[in-house]
Amino acid sequence: MAACPEMTALAGLVRSFAAMLTPADGNAERLTAWISQARTEDLPHLHAFTRGLELDRDAVNAALTCAYHNGGTEGVNTKTKLIKRQMYGRAGFALLRHRILLG
Repeated sequence: MAACPEMTALAGLVRSFAAMLTPADGNAERLTAWISQARTEDLPHLHAFTRGLELDRDAVNAALTCAYHNGGTEGVNTKTKLIKRQMYGRAGFALLRHRILLG
């Protein structure tokens, strides 16, 4: 990786961003520092990512600092939609309900 400074910088930035994905109180400040550091590098795609983070900064801060999330609910919704797609045109609501409750 020493032969490509861009890849070295990108790998370091990705690792430091991944470390923030575990919710903690100081992550909002760490994100600000991370964005500043990412913008100093010559990585245009990463600059686009940082602009996206800044567009909805309140939501990003909440995701990085709050321990509560709706991941379980989203998982159930995804599973229900998968079962519904698998059964499309084959059976009625009673069988769909039965498969959801048993699955």
